[in-house]
Amino acid sequence: MNVAKSGYRVFSANSSAACTELAKKITERLGVELGKSVVYQESNRETRVDVKESVRGQTIFIIQTIPRDVNTAIMELLVMAYALKTSCAKNIIGVIPYFPYSKQCKMRKRGSIVSKLLASMLAKAGLTHIITMDLHQKEIQGFFSFPVDNLRASPFLIQYIQEEIPDYRNAIIVAKSPAAAKRAQSYAERLRLGLAVIHGEAQCSESDMADGRHSPPCVRNNTGHTGLELPLMMAKEKPPITVVGDVGGRIAIIVDDIIDDVGDFVAAAEILKERGAYKIYIMATHGLLSADAPRLIEESAIDEVVVTNTVPHEVQKLQCPKIKTVDVSMILAEAIRRIHNGESMAYLFRNITTDD
Repeated sequence: MNVAKSGYRVFSANSSAACTELAKKITERLGVELGKSVVYQESNRETRVDVKESVRGQTIFIIQTIPRDVNTAIMELLVMAYALKTSCAKNIIGVIPYFPYSKQCKMRKRGSIVSKLLASMLAKAGLTHIITMDLHQKEIQGFFSFPVDNLRASPFLIQYIQEEIPDYRNAIIVAKSPAAAKRAQSYAERLRLGLAVIHGEAQCSESDMADGRHSPPCVRNNTGHTGLELPLMMAKEKPPITVVGDVGGRIAIIVDDIIDDVGDFVAAAEILKERGAYKIYIMATHGLLSADAPRLIEESAIDEVVVTNTVPHEVQKLQCPKIKTVDVSMILAEAIRRIHNGESMAYLFRNITTDD
């Protein structure tokens, strides 16, 4: 394909060589060359972007994977988008497989909804469209003032289960908390497998103390108007850990969207082992695997962790051979091609349920 005549170009906004692997795979599938640009950090850690070719009147796709240094990656994306905007690019489309700060999409005490702030920053920098994958909450799409295509990794992970897990028909899909039950049910129905749910200790991020129900503190003032007398609510009690569903003598497959702090997954694996599961797999779209995650996985009852390459994790794979990678560059490249050609995106969502 002649890139100059195609009317679009693909750039990588990342200064790290390890993070440009996904961009190279996407451009190879599209048959185009990666755009000429230089992204680097000044001695004082300021981000600088130099675009080395004309982009006037063209549609530009910026591929940005998010490494551990999240804030630097965000600045690289913002600066590159603004550079392309001031260079008179027609459309600037961000390809951000893992959208950062997506867990901060709800108000917590006196905090802020950071994912909404980031959406506003991207629009101000010049982005006109975003392609992402498996947003932590689908409602995040409403934070943007431009179109968002939220692709799904589940077809690739389901294919891995069918092709790489021996005797997967003897497996059961497990949700590590009731909040993840809908996603797990979607996998179970498409694989024609049973479903189990681990019910017990509530997630810290969803606790009453975090969501602001006890803010401001209840301080009675006997002087003046006492206000309305609200009925007293019974405090939540953490129930003992139970597994709803029979996992004895089965392969347990835990599914989720993000695996970062693996403490919950390790604890879930131990419970499943106690209940008789003889193999335990974890399937997740985004393998952040921060801190000591590789070591904890290696020492745990987990047999295999399968994630996609939305986030670079080659170092973690060297530390833990249990981590396996599924390539999703195919669907990202197809999304770019369809958007450029004005084709429907519905084909990429076939057999995808609203709960997935």
